[in-house]
Amino acid sequence: MTALPPDAGQHMSREIAEAPAVFAASVAQSVTLPDLTQLRAIYTVARGSSDAAANILSYEIMRETGLPVTSLPPSIFSLGRGVRLTDAAVLVVSQSGASPDLVGSARGAREAGATVLALTNAPGSPVEAEAHATLSIGAGPELAVPATKSVVGAIAGGMALLAALAPAYAPRAKASATALAALHGRDLPQKKALLAALLRASHVYVIGRDTGFGAAQELALKLKECCALHAEAYSSSEVLHGPLQLVTNPLLILILDTEQPEVQPSLDTAEQRFRAAGGTVFRLRASDAGATDLTPAAAAAALLCLTYPLAHDAALALGHDPDRPTTLAKVTQTR
Repeated sequence: MTALPPDAGQHMSREIAEAPAVFAASVAQSVTLPDLTQLRAIYTVARGSSDAAANILSYEIMRETGLPVTSLPPSIFSLGRGVRLTDAAVLVVSQSGASPDLVGSARGAREAGATVLALTNAPGSPVEAEAHATLSIGAGPELAVPATKSVVGAIAGGMALLAALAPAYAPRAKASATALAALHGRDLPQKKALLAALLRASHVYVIGRDTGFGAAQELALKLKECCALHAEAYSSSEVLHGPLQLVTNPLLILILDTEQPEVQPSLDTAEQRFRAAGGTVFRLRASDAGATDLTPAAAAAALLCLTYPLAHDAALALGHDPDRPTTLAKVTQTR
C-alpha cells in the first residue's frame, strides 16, 4: 500500500464539517425570479453529484407545486438539437458553472424557449451568463475533488427556489435549516459498526425512496470515488426485482430513511427481504443523530452530512486519499 501524504483527507474533512452552515445560509438566500405564471414543467440538467442533488429536489418540488419535474440529459443539447421548452423552466445545477456540456445546455434551453435558472457555486460562471436568474450554492471554495458541502448547499439552494415558488414552504425550509445546523459535530451512533462493515465490503447497495433515492445515488457515488468500492444506488421500489439476487453473494446494504410516513412500507419491505436473504443491513435516519423537523429534501441532505464522514474515513483506512482520487478532476470536461 502506498503511503498517504500527511494531509490526506484534510480538505474533505473540513468541508464536511462546514456543510450544515452552508445549508443554513443557502436555504435562507433571497430569490428573485422572472415571471413564471405560465410555468407548466421544470427540467433539471446536471451531472454527477449535482444530478443527485437535482433528483432530491425534483421530488420535493413536485410534491409542493404539483408541477412535473424531470431530468434532461445534457447530450440532448451537446450532441442533439435540443427539445421544445416553451412554458418550461430549466434548472442547471453545476458546482463550477464551467462544464462545457452544461454551459451548452443552458444556452440551448434558452434558445428553445425555456426560462433558465442557474444554481452554481461560482459567481460569474459561464452557466450563469446563459441564465435568466441565478441561485447561489454558497459553499465557498471547495478544495477536495469529491463534492460535499456544495452538494448540501445545492439542495438548500433548490429549497430556496421552492420557497419562492410556493411561499407556504418557506417556514418549513427555515425550520429544517435550524434542525440540520444542530448536526454539526454529531455522528451516527452506528458509525463504528458501519465503518467496519464498509472495510469488509466488496459490494454495496445504497437504497432510498423519494428524496432518499437521490441521497442514495450521491452516497453510492462517494463510495466509488473516495473508496474505490463497487456501490450501486436503488429505489426501494425497484431493488426487490432482479437486483435482490445479488444478496446471494456477500453484500452490504445501506438504507437511507428520510422518515416520511409514506415511504416506510417500501423501506420496511426492502429491509426485511434483504435481512431474510442474509444481507448485512443498516438503516440510517437523521433522527438517529438528533435531527428532526426536516422536510424530505432536508432529511436527504442531513443523511449526506452524516454519511460523508463514513466515505472519508473508509477511504483513508483503505489507503486512498479522498481529497485527490487518482483518476478524477474537480471540473469534468464533458461534451
